[in-house]
Amino acid sequence: MLLCSGVHLHVEQAGNGPRLLFCNGSGTTVATSRGMLDRLAQSFELVCFDYRGMGASGPISEPYAMADVAADLIALLDQLGWQTAAIAGWSFGGMVAQELAVTHPQRVERLALLSTSPGGSVASFRLDTLAGLSPEQCAGRLLQLMDQRWTAQWLADHPDDANLAAFCSGEAASHESDAQRRGRQLQLQARKDHDVLDRLGAITAPTWVANGRFDGIAPLANGQAIVDRVAQASLHAFDGGHAFFLQDPCAWPQMVAFLSGDLRPVTSAP
Repeated sequence: MLLCSGVHLHVEQAGNGPRLLFCNGSGTTVATSRGMLDRLAQSFELVCFDYRGMGASGPISEPYAMADVAADLIALLDQLGWQTAAIAGWSFGGMVAQELAVTHPQRVERLALLSTSPGGSVASFRLDTLAGLSPEQCAGRLLQLMDQRWTAQWLADHPDDANLAAFCSGEAASHESDAQRRGRQLQLQARKDHDVLDRLGAITAPTWVANGRFDGIAPLANGQAIVDRVAQASLHAFDGGHAFFLQDPCAWPQMVAFLSGDLRPVTSAP
């Protein structure tokens, strides 16, 4: 546990290779993402963490902004002694990564933004709007948003996607403590106010923007809006939804190659 900007963050470090700070998605934790994080640690010296109020990090009670999360991560990098690092962010984590990169561009070596949006007039789907649904309705709607192809027939015909959908459904918090529930609610509140659209020009690092063609949360057009405003950015479209990097076999090696410095950000066909 590290004290960062006045909050206690659960932090884990593993692997060898180029330095990578990974920023997870909404509602996810180190524990729920263990398989993906272990895979990243095969290629990088990986640092991952639980956001304030989430997972094994300390509880919080007050609302916060994306700028506060970016400050948490700068404090984390300082404690690690990492002046710079590659940063990858998925979904909510991509929003955090953008906020960090526009406010502290000198700390970012390379930037990978997965299934995310710049906010403002080009925002991701408002997940907080699902709060009024029953748990069953919320889980069903979330699956439709994760991948717009995920009908019952599609999942019956595609067992790999069915396994991923089952995992995503399992992410719904049914046994949360009051503190964990409060942390998730505050995270969604910070998410809805995310807006770096007019500041993206401050990003100086090579930037790999990738979206799934069937993502109902952060569609391809939202990735294009980032690329249009970042000087060294490229857009990559993959066959999949919000978790395309676990669906399209081409995605993971391209992401790793870029973050390792072995691949320049050349645009792929949408």
